[in-house]
Amino acid sequence: MDKMWAGRFSKSLDEVADDFNSSIRVDGRMYRQDIRGSMAHAAMLGARGIIPQKDVDLILAGLQQILDDLESGALEIDPACEDIHMFVEAVLTKRIGDAGKKLHTARSRNDQVATDLRLYLRDESNEIIALIRELIVTLISQAARHTATIMPGYTHLQRAQPVTFGHHLLAYAMMFCRDITRIQDAVRHMNVSPLGACALAGTTYQTDRRMTAGALGFDGISWNSIDAVSDRDFCIELGAAFATVMMHLSRFSEEIILWASWEFKFIELDDSFTTGSSIMPQKKNPDIAELVRGKTARVYGNLMATLTMLKSLPLAYNKDMQEDKEAIFDSVDTLKSCLTVFRPMVETMQVLEGNMREAASRGFINATDCADYLVRKGIPFRTAYKITGQLVAECISLGLTLETLPLEAYQKYSDAFEADLYEEIKLETCAAKRISEGGTSEASIQAQIKYITEFLSHV
Repeated sequence: MDKMWAGRFSKSLDEVADDFNSSIRVDGRMYRQDIRGSMAHAAMLGARGIIPQKDVDLILAGLQQILDDLESGALEIDPACEDIHMFVEAVLTKRIGDAGKKLHTARSRNDQVATDLRLYLRDESNEIIALIRELIVTLISQAARHTATIMPGYTHLQRAQPVTFGHHLLAYAMMFCRDITRIQDAVRHMNVSPLGACALAGTTYQTDRRMTAGALGFDGISWNSIDAVSDRDFCIELGAAFATVMMHLSRFSEEIILWASWEFKFIELDDSFTTGSSIMPQKKNPDIAELVRGKTARVYGNLMATLTMLKSLPLAYNKDMQEDKEAIFDSVDTLKSCLTVFRPMVETMQVLEGNMREAASRGFINATDCADYLVRKGIPFRTAYKITGQLVAECISLGLTLETLPLEAYQKYSDAFEADLYEEIKLETCAAKRISEGGTSEASIQAQIKYITEFLSHV
């Protein structure tokens, strides 16, 4: 197939160079957006009297038929074409004749690809937000079942204070809520139309850029034509938002991997989301969580690749920018696949409440509550802190816990200790008393669930 730009050249592009230059294997996935953009552009050209309406009608009917044929499989994208834009235009011209050659009036591939990419990423971002929303709903459901399930909370991966499993899960739900807002912010910044900026300087035709912007669902137009074709900030911003989602999934994966180990045994992953060993028949490996953790590196790498690709580019468009799509498309695909498999893995995991409670009973995670008990009896916090530390040391030497240490031992350090101490340092009491907003008490967890539910109602 002859190149659309072949008129200037006396020789064909070298076959190896042609393959190297081609992007259709990557940008072919944007055929829907490319056709949508071309239909809006053609309608505008007709409305402004730039091309005859009879040609517009032929173009629109031809583009719709190409879209229908691509969707049904009656037409396949030709990998010999340079890019998806040239493919669609070539097929259109072959089908409707010279009218097809008028479609590219007052347009360049530079503004065309920038438009296609924004439309495509807007569509994919909405799908990703829907997947994150489903994961949050699953987390809320799990959290609601475990508002009273005691587990050790950790700092420095050391047992710190008692929390509930529901509270812990909602921490991730909050992260994913923020992820949704980040993606929404990126989409809002991205949702301006570059169509009509042409190669870089605009056009001599009296076009209506706002008409095409409105037809394509953009909030407005890019104000500077040079910036319109050279801007890929939206790829960076979305890439960073996607990398942040993957970071959250990776942190969650790490905890799932730990919890599923024999050392913790807080959860049992469903067989559907684990694999075995080729030589060790006892193994049940959390491969799905490990892969999500590993794939995070791909999305980080794609972000860095895009930043590096853009860092020294002069204005306006440069062929380097063809590399933007492979990176951001891979991030889209990776994130969608991870979210799709992660949600049912969380939904089907079995929570081993007894093991969590047993782990929480060791490690003196109610020590702060013991100190607070003394503070409520009028002892200064620093004095109470020191006394509790001494009690912990004694428990360690005797092989006891704060719950099993006799009252007489307590009273050696302070006569403020009384029999009601044991109810106060009971793990369930410790969790229930965390009544501050955002804390681990059941009322607080219910408030958090309500907050997240209201947030999701507006997503």
